[in-house]
Amino acid sequence: MLLGTQRINETGHLEIGGCDCVELAKQFGTPLYVLDETCIRENCRRYTKALKEFYKEESRVVYAGKAFLTLGICKLIEQEGLWLDVSSGGELYTALRAGFPPQRILLHGNNKSLEELSLALDNDVERIVVDNLYELQLLNKLCLEKGKKAKILLRVTPGIDPHTHRFISTGQVDTKFGLNLKNGQAMEGVKMALEMEGVELLGLHCHIGSQLLRIGPILKAAEIMVDFLKEIKDETGVELRELDVGGGLGIRYLSSHNPPTIEEFAERLSKTIERRVKVNGLSLPILLLEPGRSIIGEAGTTLYTVGAIKEVNFSKNGKLYKRIYAMIDGGMSDNPRPQLYNAKYEAIVANKASQSPQINYTIAGKHCETDVLIWDVLLPPLEPGDILAVQSTGAYNYSMASNYNRFPRPAVVLVREGKADLLVRRETYEDLLKADLIPPHLR
Repeated sequence: MLLGTQRINETGHLEIGGCDCVELAKQFGTPLYVLDETCIRENCRRYTKALKEFYKEESRVVYAGKAFLTLGICKLIEQEGLWLDVSSGGELYTALRAGFPPQRILLHGNNKSLEELSLALDNDVERIVVDNLYELQLLNKLCLEKGKKAKILLRVTPGIDPHTHRFISTGQVDTKFGLNLKNGQAMEGVKMALEMEGVELLGLHCHIGSQLLRIGPILKAAEIMVDFLKEIKDETGVELRELDVGGGLGIRYLSSHNPPTIEEFAERLSKTIERRVKVNGLSLPILLLEPGRSIIGEAGTTLYTVGAIKEVNFSKNGKLYKRIYAMIDGGMSDNPRPQLYNAKYEAIVANKASQSPQINYTIAGKHCETDVLIWDVLLPPLEPGDILAVQSTGAYNYSMASNYNRFPRPAVVLVREGKADLLVRRETYEDLLKADLIPPHLR
């Protein structure tokens, strides 16, 4: 499976964005996150073009920064004309420091602090997605104190099971996110917001989950949200003009994955909303989408250096088995998803990319845990020093990386047309100590 601009070059090596992965590993070291700039930009443009083609009202593509956010990525997203969804004070601060226009920022979060809300208000962030009644009252009070009026969307829980991993399911009834539609809390929030002087309610938001390989649940959620817009109009006389249906479109982690294309997603969602709006006698709302993983996920590849290789023979249920462990110089500190979600990946041996896979390996990290990155993957014969490229690591890898076992976080390079630029420098051992203090009584 080759993704984005990946290809096997004349030397038999894996190449991304015109850059030989073996040379990238030599120049920048490993582990190394490699981002395919052309792939990211093409995905941004595909979303923008598809919505313009299929949706008959104004639409906005809002990049979900939680997937991967740095100063440089903020600039790239700004250049592509997208809006930006931030879900914490840190993400908002990053966007502001990058000079991202606040009039194209949405602030999310299920438990926003006064500090985060103040940062958004003081910088005139365009939309705040209010998650609960407590936050609604807190924001209104803060706006009145500051002499501001916040433009808001209310996050609604539509009660949809997205059929994805339970840790990344967010739209079902039993969730920490949003105002529950079925128990009347969502309508209560709408009526409260419409009476408040410090906020201006512009629309609704929902997000049902992530890594969705079927779009049926998203379409169902969209229908429920349009029906709720009708209920709001009937009960209050107000027709809200914005509808944000979140993101969550899945990507190819495995060759067997076949998610809907961006174009198919945009077309079916547009037709679903248009049909439902017509049934309810409403005007088409302004549509917001929040893709993150489907913009940057397949654009990311992580390079590792293979170290020790170990063969283990064991019996199970009376049968004899053999497992070959290939150890790499990273693992759960740079990609915790296999440990968190039992996520599956595929890999290519970058310096042997033209060779046929022959041997089944288990790719293990070097942390003090079981720390297996891939349990079974067919590869050419491995040797210490080989460069292993794990695909589709652009989303929720760097953003979830940690210093577990005091590992410095890897560098990130952006590749395009044969040129590699650092987005994030590799942390040093000294960086690990920069926030450490020794209390006086321990000196």
